[in-house]
Amino acid sequence: MLIPNKKMSYSKYAVIMAGGSGTRFWPWSREHTPKQVLKIVGGKTMLQHTIDRITPLFKPENILIVTNRLHKEQIQAQIPFIPPKNIIAEPVGKDTAPCIGLAATIINKLNKDSIMAVMSADNIIEPSGLFVKMIETAVNIVSKNNLLLIAGIKPKEPSIGYGYIHRGRLVTEENGFQVYEVLSFKEKPDKVTAQRFLDTKEYLWNGGIFVWQTSKILEGFKQHMPQLAMGLKRIEGALGTKSEVDVINREYEAFEKISIDYAVMEKAKDAVVIEADFIWDDVGSWYALERWNEKDSSGNTVLGTHYGIDTHSCIVVNNDQHLLTTIDVSDLIIIHTKDATLICNKQKAEKIKKLVEDLKKNGYQMYL
Repeated sequence: MLIPNKKMSYSKYAVIMAGGSGTRFWPWSREHTPKQVLKIVGGKTMLQHTIDRITPLFKPENILIVTNRLHKEQIQAQIPFIPPKNIIAEPVGKDTAPCIGLAATIINKLNKDSIMAVMSADNIIEPSGLFVKMIETAVNIVSKNNLLLIAGIKPKEPSIGYGYIHRGRLVTEENGFQVYEVLSFKEKPDKVTAQRFLDTKEYLWNGGIFVWQTSKILEGFKQHMPQLAMGLKRIEGALGTKSEVDVINREYEAFEKISIDYAVMEKAKDAVVIEADFIWDDVGSWYALERWNEKDSSGNTVLGTHYGIDTHSCIVVNNDQHLLTTIDVSDLIIIHTKDATLICNKQKAEKIKKLVEDLKKNGYQMYL
C-alpha cells in the first residue's frame, strides 16, 4: 500500500492535446482540418466531444488545449467559451513530451500547487460519467501520493493497433478503481502477442491519459530529459514577456521529437496505472466510422449522399454536393471531397499514411 504524503489543496487543470494531423483520415482530414476538428461521430467534432466530457470536473478557465499554430483560430471558433489565452500554439509538432512539457510549464507558472490531467482530443470514451469518476479518483490519489499516473483500459479484444501497459502488484484501490505498479510499456504487438497479453489479464491498453502533480512531471523532465527541461525553464522565464513567442519558437526547434512514454514514463520508478473499464477508442483509422455510425441493410457506413447497387460493407464519405454512386463493389473505403478522392481496399487502410507521405514527396502538397 501507499504511504500518503501530507495532503495539500491543489488546483486541477485539464490539458487536451490537439496537435495531430490525422493523416489516416485523408482526404477528409488535411493539414488545415485535422481529425480533431471533424464531425467523425455524431453532430459535434472530436474536440467538442472531449470538452463536453470534462466540463463537469474542470472549469473552462482551467482547460488548456495545445495545438499546432495552424489550427489555433479554428479551434478557438469551435470552443468560444474557453479563454483564448488557453489555446496554446506549438510552432511545430514534436510529439507528446514537448507538448506536455509546455503545458506543464505554463500551468506551473500560474499555480505551483496544481494537478494536471492530460488527454487527447480524438478519443471516444463512453460512458463519460465513468471517465469523469476515474479522473476525479486519479486526482485524489496523486494529491495524496506524488506519483506519475497513467490510465490503462481493460482490453476488449487482442488489438494490434494499441500499445499496452504491463501491470504489476496492486498498489491501492479507491472508488472501485484499482491502481497497479507499472512493470513495462509494450509497443503495438502482432496478433499472437496481443492474444497472449489478453490471456494473461496482466496487460491494459495504453490510453494516453495521464494525471500527476505539475511539479512532478517537470521534475521528471529534469531527471530524464535534462535538455528538454532546460529549454522549458527558458520558456518559463519568457512567459508573459514580449519575447515569449520568439523564445518558444527557438526552443521548440531544438527539442527532440519524443513521446512522453519514452521520455519519462518508461524510466520512472514511481509510475502507476489506474485500470479503467469504459469503452475507449482512439479513432485511429476509417474503421472507427463503422464502429460509431449506423450501417445500412447492406453493411455500408455512409456519410453524405450515396446510392449503390450491389454495394456491400463499404465505408463511404461524400463531402461534396454531387451524387456518389457505386455498382457491384464491396469492402472498399471511398472518400470524396471537393478536390480529392480516395478509393482503397478496407484491408489495406494502413497504407493511407504512406500514400500521404508519397503525395508530399511527389509534389501534391496542395491536396494535403
